[in-house]
Amino acid sequence: LNPGRVLGLIPAKAGSVRLPKKNIRPLAGISLLERAIHSTRKSGLCDRISVSTEDAEVARIGRKAGIDIPFMRPKHLSKDPAGVVEVCLNVLDEWEKRGETFDTLVILLPTSPFRKASDISGAMSAYLSLRLDFLMSVVRETHSPLASLVLDAGRLLPLHPEWLNQTGARSNSSLPTLVRSNGAVTIVNVARFREERNYYAYPLGAYEMPVERSLDIDTELEFAFAEFLALRHPEWIDD
Repeated sequence: LNPGRVLGLIPAKAGSVRLPKKNIRPLAGISLLERAIHSTRKSGLCDRISVSTEDAEVARIGRKAGIDIPFMRPKHLSKDPAGVVEVCLNVLDEWEKRGETFDTLVILLPTSPFRKASDISGAMSAYLSLRLDFLMSVVRETHSPLASLVLDAGRLLPLHPEWLNQTGARSNSSLPTLVRSNGAVTIVNVARFREERNYYAYPLGAYEMPVERSLDIDTELEFAFAEFLALRHPEWIDD
């Protein structure tokens, strides 16, 4: 199986609401953006690596890391409600204007600093072996949402009453295996992605990652936790 021409896309806007400039914040001395570029390049899978940003400083760091950035992200795609899907479609269109087309798109968020090159190649192997057009990396839920409660006017109701008292210590093999997307790697067939205009399209394949490589940084607390993990377990972050 062959993925054709592969574009590795790193979305890296500057205007994050919860943690501004998070994509270029240094973690253990190296910015999240540079870490994403390094792991993507080391995977050896991409015919081109592209960084999408509206910010001159982010672009400067990307170019210093050896990435060609011939176009900037439009301002309207740099703030809510625009999402990663719209950003990806914009990047594909811009490269097509410059005579470059791609068969497979690999989306790699800088906010997953513990992702390794082997995760990118592992996700691609799964994508090809499953013969699906969409795949994303996932991590198993540590707290089952089947046990979630709804808070309404100071009172609690089970979100999933059919699973009441069947989780935790009382769980058994009948419980479904629950996972969530960790944002580290998403792979799509470009033609299908253009049709669906979504990467939550089905059938949707999975590449499971361990919890220690699945941190997705969106807040100051999560960044502080990443710094703690990088200090405590440098082998987790040095790829």
